[in-house]
Amino acid sequence: MRHMALAGLLAALPVWAQYPGQLTKTDNTTPELRSIAVLEWTGEAGKPNASRLVPVAVLDGGQLQDGGIYLARPQPLALAGEVEYELEQNGKPMGLYDIKNAGQEQGSWVGYGAWKPMPVARPKPSTQELAHMRIDDDVQSSEPVLHRKHHADDAPAGGAGSGGGSGDSSGSGAGSGSSGPASAPDSDRPTLHKRTSSDSSGDAGSSSSTGNASSRTSSGNAGTASSTSSSASDSDRPTLHRKDSSDSTAGGSGSAPAEDSDRPVLKKNKKKPEDVGHVESLPDVTDPDRPRLKRGKWSGNGLDVLPSLMGMPADMQQAVAVSDAKNIPEHPWSYSWANPDDEIKMKSALEDIARDALGLNPPVPPPAPVPKKTAARKNAKPAPAPQPPAPLVDEQFRVFELAYGSGATLVLTARTGGPAAQVKYVTLVAQPDFYGNVLVLLKSVTDGAHLDETPRMRLVDAVDAMADNRGELLFELRGATQRQFALYRVLRGQAEKLFVSGGGEFVAGSNE
Repeated sequence: MRHMALAGLLAALPVWAQYPGQLTKTDNTTPELRSIAVLEWTGEAGKPNASRLVPVAVLDGGQLQDGGIYLARPQPLALAGEVEYELEQNGKPMGLYDIKNAGQEQGSWVGYGAWKPMPVARPKPSTQELAHMRIDDDVQSSEPVLHRKHHADDAPAGGAGSGGGSGDSSGSGAGSGSSGPASAPDSDRPTLHKRTSSDSSGDAGSSSSTGNASSRTSSGNAGTASSTSSSASDSDRPTLHRKDSSDSTAGGSGSAPAEDSDRPVLKKNKKKPEDVGHVESLPDVTDPDRPRLKRGKWSGNGLDVLPSLMGMPADMQQAVAVSDAKNIPEHPWSYSWANPDDEIKMKSALEDIARDALGLNPPVPPPAPVPKKTAARKNAKPAPAPQPPAPLVDEQFRVFELAYGSGATLVLTARTGGPAAQVKYVTLVAQPDFYGNVLVLLKSVTDGAHLDETPRMRLVDAVDAMADNRGELLFELRGATQRQFALYRVLRGQAEKLFVSGGGEFVAGSNE
């Protein structure tokens, strides 16, 4: 019995491994699914020449899963068709990206789609506009309104000419002896007329056998006299005529009717018959999604968006993409300095640390000996002017406020020039300390010859990956032949690695 229970437990392990997320939610504010991705494109933002979306992570039940392989069938859940991502830059929306199809590039899944602008809400009307918006018979509005049209020959409601107390004054006042003067008829108003005795001879004979029908017919002749004369003068009114027996004869001797040139004619198709090997319906197949093999040219729908961005072009740009079923309030990550001089001071201090890490600062010369004699002091040469600091190539300096009231978080990335194998890269994450100095939380230094061992850390942006209104730093870990994405959380004076995508993990820097 013990072995059977162990075998049942081992058999259930693969089932749980397919869905590592939690089945129940502990917090109502936590979304069930939230996907984090990176959009890469070339060209103009909003109208890219080529673009692709790289999945990073999927938040399911409070846990981050690898977006590139999570629930892949065969494409991962993050790249399913018609999934919409909101593009963000520094926490502000900059557009929408709809996934159309997905494919693999160098063993990793990427999505292709279309960049759409953000929907613009209709501006609310002002108080003055609301005061002038009145819906009546004379003012037209954007909303459809059903109302009765007023005519000159309508009798007043409740008048003497209404013909009875039944409340229906629209039809009885006009047909039965109203004493008011007759007005000019409205040509646009539709009217109902009784058929004449010649058109309804068959129906009149059957209805005249009863006394009630004859009385109704005699009482209605007076009212139809005027309508018959008016209808006779209307040449545009369509009329129904009984078909003549001569027209319906198969081989009559009368003249054939004129051919209608506008009448559609069915003609035999002159094209070649379709290939007999083309089978459209399979009666024995009940699965409508089952693939079918057909001869000839395939007539199905192709890829909506063809793969267009390949490799790592030099002008490639990146932006954070978030897909969530709930609308989360906008949270900008920019930090506002109380004193603008503090930003200049912090940036200069980080640049000096970056130059030391890259080996760009010249070594400090030993102090020169002080001459003893006064005459020698007078003849001594002045000290040379300090050399300007070495330039940093591709320098990027960003300041974030990752949580309300959390202070400034500084990120600086730069590199040196020269051949590709000798280029050095540096990435610094720091915060100001209590004394106004720079406290380095994370430092990553590598060169072109060791990118597969220690990748280059390239900052993408800050993103709320855990849906807790706190931002994380999203970095691209780019090596010589592979790359990954990593999320870092800065909290309590530390930069903690929160998530790394794609299986094998790089050594992406050290904490200071």
